[in-house]
Amino acid sequence: MTSVSSPVMVASDLDRTLIYSSAALALGMPDAQAPRLLSVEVHESRPLSYMTEDAATLLERLGSEAVFVPTTTRTRKQYQRIQLPGPAPKYAICANGGHILVDGLADRDWHEAVVRRLAEECAPLAEIRAYFTATTDLSWVRKHRVAEDLFAYLVVERERLPEEWLKRFGDWADDRGWTVSLQGRKVYAVPKPLTKSAAMREVARRCGAGLVLAAGDSLLDADLLLAADRAWRPGHGELAETAWTVPHLDVLAERGVAAGEEILRRFRTVVADHHTAVLPAQLNGSPAALPDPA
Repeated sequence: MTSVSSPVMVASDLDRTLIYSSAALALGMPDAQAPRLLSVEVHESRPLSYMTEDAATLLERLGSEAVFVPTTTRTRKQYQRIQLPGPAPKYAICANGGHILVDGLADRDWHEAVVRRLAEECAPLAEIRAYFTATTDLSWVRKHRVAEDLFAYLVVERERLPEEWLKRFGDWADDRGWTVSLQGRKVYAVPKPLTKSAAMREVARRCGAGLVLAAGDSLLDADLLLAADRAWRPGHGELAETAWTVPHLDVLAERGVAAGEEILRRFRTVVADHHTAVLPAQLNGSPAALPDPA
């Protein structure tokens, strides 16, 4: 249930939703018509991720109008490389919900609660890693990675990735309480209880959000979009490929970096509408708009 007297919270995925690598920009227009880009991440002294300059302006404004919460599968270290325009977010969700950052610092109590639940409900990470080691082929696997001791992923040569291996691994992992997701060149194995939506609900509770907006492109974002009041997905990504939808989801035609800009535009429109509804109610002394006595 939404309340006009409460702030709007915007929980958005980052990679291939708001920010884009060079390979994911999808600049299909003539070069002279391409948008100006702003680098928002540098890794090993090289620019890595971008958004359009117009998107940067939209995000800067959004940060002063709503509670903007970056919500990512990235580790804390990977997230902290990103320099988003606008005020520094008070909250961020990293490691697919395994960490909530508050003013840049991890909330220890939240993380410990997540770790306990994973131990109770899922096969151990070591079992997943052992499967990787026993079944993958160096001809299509470039790297094995573990993220925050919570989940694992492979960096692969996607054109060489055997579809039958991916399906077999997905079925095997599902029986052990894990979800498998292919995103770009990465195959993720993530415990089912490790979700962005659980962390999103906790942050919404803390900031007293009355309306929650969300955006994302991958299967790991589906629970986030499902839990929001309103949600958007771009015209690319795993969710687009599977035609995933729910009643409160808007599907955008835009792909690549243009989709990131349009998502931010949609966020701001809804936030502005919410604020417009607040002012008349407050001026009229509507009980729904007055602060909680507590």
